[in-house]
Amino acid sequence: MSNVDELEIDKFSQLAHKWWDKDSEFKPLHEINPLRLDYIDRHASLAGKKVLDVGCGGGILAESMALKGAQVTGIDLAKKSLKVAQLHSLESGVPIDYRCVPVEELAAEMPASFDVVTCMEMLEHVPDPQSVVRACATLVKPGGWVFFSTLNRNAKAYMLAVLGAEYVLNMLPRGTHEYARFIKPSELGRMVRHAGLGLHGLSGMGYNPITRIYSLNDDTDVNYLMATRRSAE
Repeated sequence: MSNVDELEIDKFSQLAHKWWDKDSEFKPLHEINPLRLDYIDRHASLAGKKVLDVGCGGGILAESMALKGAQVTGIDLAKKSLKVAQLHSLESGVPIDYRCVPVEELAAEMPASFDVVTCMEMLEHVPDPQSVVRACATLVKPGGWVFFSTLNRNAKAYMLAVLGAEYVLNMLPRGTHEYARFIKPSELGRMVRHAGLGLHGLSGMGYNPITRIYSLNDDTDVNYLMATRRSAE
């Protein structure tokens, strides 16, 4: 598939062994995961649902959704990250079906197969985010939920998510994000509508560097979560 940036795959592959180290470069993902999980569960009630996590990485969100009672499939193109996810699933006893497959290919194989589809912190790492959004919309069942999270594109986001997080606070490795690939909520909103999804929620995610606590709020200037739904047919 052409919608792959090998440099991005290599970047995360080099850090794959650190996915479950809560004091590593993935610490922010561990800290925001409870917020993401609660946001998804409040909208979609995960227990008993068939869920797909697109760009699952080492399985942080996937495992937490499975612990909520969901039947989870996780896909990613970074093979090293998937091996870490699979190993952790075995160690934790949380069953998850992990596959190395492009989301577009899975959409052609399994249309309308999932009650919930999540795509977190991934859209800003692919050449064609619209293609991913369209595939997610194809994969979800009529009436099902699709959740996205990504970074807004503006001066504040650059200052906080790139300069602040990567160069000042050293929360993330330098070069983790490419500012030009950040996506404004209005742009993602258009992608969602063009894919046949309805927008049902938009929430910002903030970080207090003094208390070191993340929280959901109405400020979507930097990180934001979007809840969308496919209409029942």
